[in-house]
Amino acid sequence: MSKEKENSGGRKKRCFSGVGGQALMEGIMMTGPKGSAMSLRMPDGSIETTPKNYKKLKNKYKIFGKPFIRGPVNFVESMIFGYKCLMESAEKTSLDFGNEEENMSKADKWITDHFGPKMMAVIGVISALIGFALSFALFIYLPSLLFDEVLVRFTGIDVVWRPLIEGAIKILIFIGYMAAVSNMKEMKRLFMYHGAEHKAIFCLEADEELTVENVRKHSRFHPRCGTSFIFVIIIISILIASLISVIFAGTAVTEIRVLWVLVKLMMLPVVMSLGFEFLMYAGKHDNAMVSVLAAPGLWMQRITTKEPKDDVIEVAIAALKAVLDEPEATADEAANKPEAPADENIGMPPEEETADEQDA
Repeated sequence: MSKEKENSGGRKKRCFSGVGGQALMEGIMMTGPKGSAMSLRMPDGSIETTPKNYKKLKNKYKIFGKPFIRGPVNFVESMIFGYKCLMESAEKTSLDFGNEEENMSKADKWITDHFGPKMMAVIGVISALIGFALSFALFIYLPSLLFDEVLVRFTGIDVVWRPLIEGAIKILIFIGYMAAVSNMKEMKRLFMYHGAEHKAIFCLEADEELTVENVRKHSRFHPRCGTSFIFVIIIISILIASLISVIFAGTAVTEIRVLWVLVKLMMLPVVMSLGFEFLMYAGKHDNAMVSVLAAPGLWMQRITTKEPKDDVIEVAIAALKAVLDEPEATADEAANKPEAPADENIGMPPEEETADEQDA
């Protein structure tokens, strides 16, 4: 973990911990120097901490750790790993164990009979496919559809404005979606864990002891959150799309919706690469450009994080301690620490190039 240092002007440089995480159902997954670990608040009130083995392609093939290649690779890897942890947390912390057989629908029974132990894997694959299709429809196809069928048809607006307007539509859809789901009871609890994750990492970066009292006083808004990454991605996509629309102005690329959607799909690896490299830069620098680009994400965290209760903070502390090197740890803490290999981070980048884009 890096410590805070003062520059020549007396201003403290941003402390960088190299630790990242993700909020789960009744828990948090953290990644740090010791590897990855997942801490969950179980139905009986106890905290279960489990080491997670997270293998990266760049550990086997160095090429996948190179700048402008690592972005898309890390994004896909962290999404898959995070989704597995989320599914596992939902399964472990479910309170509906009593009359499980009686409450099963016909569809549930059919899936259980035909797939047995592989049922969760099947459900996970189906959910992932539905999620991808929904993301494509909402954030790639729908903005283009609205621009063509509403703005162009009824206002005759020039297609040169397409990237900017489509980007604004994406932001509105994202904010509206998050605001809607934030009212769900389960999501409110999830957002508490998100806030606790940020607070615990802030406490670590302040070089303070990880106690409930110390963690509670810190902010739940972290500049290296995945929410900020989403806004950076949208901003970069607007800039690249604007450049393409100027270069190919008046051609089929900007006039035909199907072609334009395909162009946006092909842009994704480039956009993710640039976004990831910016995230690497933002983790080590504190300047005007970083502040401006991080501002929308920090504002959005007012929706995606909630002030956590003490029992939620306790889980965040357990997850964070499990991935740190602590020579003076107690026997109980040591027993719960993961034995995953070093450089298994999915949070913000450490001091070199061991980062992923998941979350703060």
